[in-house]
Amino acid sequence: MCKYILSMFDNLDFKLKSTEAGNIDFLSETPCYFDVSGEHCFNGEHVISGSLNGYRISVSRSGVNVTDGSLCKWYLGNNFQTMGRGDTKRAIQKLSDTLHLPIDNATVTRIDFAQNFIVKHPTEVYFNHLGDSYPAKRLEQPDGLYYTNPKGLLIFYNKVKEQKAKGQPIPELYTNRNTLRYEARFKRGLPKSFKVERVTGSMLYDEVFYCGLVDHWKASYKAINKLNDVSINFEIMKGIKDFDLMGRLCLIEQRGGELAMISEISEAYKKGELSRRQADEIKRATREACKLKEGITTQSDVIKELDQKVDEACRFYR
Repeated sequence: MCKYILSMFDNLDFKLKSTEAGNIDFLSETPCYFDVSGEHCFNGEHVISGSLNGYRISVSRSGVNVTDGSLCKWYLGNNFQTMGRGDTKRAIQKLSDTLHLPIDNATVTRIDFAQNFIVKHPTEVYFNHLGDSYPAKRLEQPDGLYYTNPKGLLIFYNKVKEQKAKGQPIPELYTNRNTLRYEARFKRGLPKSFKVERVTGSMLYDEVFYCGLVDHWKASYKAINKLNDVSINFEIMKGIKDFDLMGRLCLIEQRGGELAMISEISEAYKKGELSRRQADEIKRATREACKLKEGITTQSDVIKELDQKVDEACRFYR
């Protein structure tokens, strides 16, 4: 039995086929239960579209799509709160009752899985200590830090700042607090990612699947190379190897840290100043130098704090 509790579902998209819903006449029945905004033709099918408290609904004869909405916000009123397995089951049941459809049998086509952390420092401080994560591409954005890969996205951002930008209220608990949100978004290839034939609504509150999703969320964080604080300690120098390592660390620190050094190496390769082999070797030497080594580098207090927050979020389940 797994022991996870505090991870959270946010945006969830559902696609329900008529064959999965007992051949309900979607076009004549389902529009009665949401706010219809229009009708159009798509791929030769008549489509009725509208909304349901933040969700977008589109209905055709062959299926119903429930997209672009946060199940957490729809059920709990905001997505600052935590949704565990029990809340998720109740939320899907409520959505099923509202639309008069078996959403638990629908195919899930998007999962956003996240947690908010109240942290000691401004969120930008934590971004500076999160390095690369192969094969994902690290992208610094004005509103946060993104890691992109073909299957989805990892995002770290200031949740309170985002809410303010949207003109949405901030719960009292988070008012004037540094709130870092770590979010994993799965948008493509969900069955392959989770090694199942298809992901259904009911699987979101299944213990085995839920705990596997938490494992995935945690492992994605752990896979990120953490940037430690470098302290040069000449007293522990024992020979030329330690001297070379310290010299390497001093250069990296002088150039702005590990990420800045890696970026500089990449630029030199693009300019033709380094071969692919040379660039790869120097990058590897840079990363090796920045790994935790007693007496030469020390683990950042920022990373210790964030590691603890992630571990605590994954300790128990309900």
